[in-house]
Amino acid sequence: MANGFTATDTRLPAYARLRDTLSARIARGDWTPETPIPSEARLAREFDVSVGTVRKAVDGLVEEGLLERRQGSGTYMRAPSFNATLFRFFAIRDSDGSPSPIPSSQLILRSVAKAPIAAAEALGTQDVIKIVRLRSLSEQPVLFEEIYIPRARFDGFEKLPETVLGPLLYPIYFEHFGVLVKRAADEVSFGRATDTVAQQLCMTPGDPLAIIERTAFDIEDCPVEWRIASGNAAGFRYRSEIT
Repeated sequence: MANGFTATDTRLPAYARLRDTLSARIARGDWTPETPIPSEARLAREFDVSVGTVRKAVDGLVEEGLLERRQGSGTYMRAPSFNATLFRFFAIRDSDGSPSPIPSSQLILRSVAKAPIAAAEALGTQDVIKIVRLRSLSEQPVLFEEIYIPRARFDGFEKLPETVLGPLLYPIYFEHFGVLVKRAADEVSFGRATDTVAQQLCMTPGDPLAIIERTAFDIEDCPVEWRIASGNAAGFRYRSEIT
């Protein structure tokens, strides 16, 4: 490893090799969203490069969404910002009309399982941990979720104390398994509520259903989660701005 860089293509310019090295350290969990990364001057000394090279590498990671600059504080690993993104598809508000907080989560099932075809294709394995949850806003059931994560990456998830399982899974993935979710892709379709989904969402079997399939990817763009979330189509909305 010349200059302390992670093994990479030596034909790449120094800033690109440094960017890859810093990405690897982020993936390893060397830094957290609460701890700033070393200063540009310190990184320049550590890797024996110019401050300009460090700044260009860090700029690239900021553009990729892995790091963020905080005014007067430093540069930090960017925490995944998927807190309630599935809920953008549903027009749910608190009683006073304000946007709802992070939805609550009721855990229904958590166990080692064999992935269904769609999940196995997305994750590249049938050996998974299955999580079933009911998500609610203002005590109103909104989403019924089936979630699959590869057991090889999350072995032991099914045994975690329930007290550590809050409404958000991505922070748990990172804190307990070192898996940082970098991005997610959602695909929307429509169908009819099955007996199980209808019961959970207080609907009538056969009612119109909005279905959101999400695949989440880690920092190296490997799929780490596949989920299917179902909600009442009567509350569904989609907005897109084209400029």
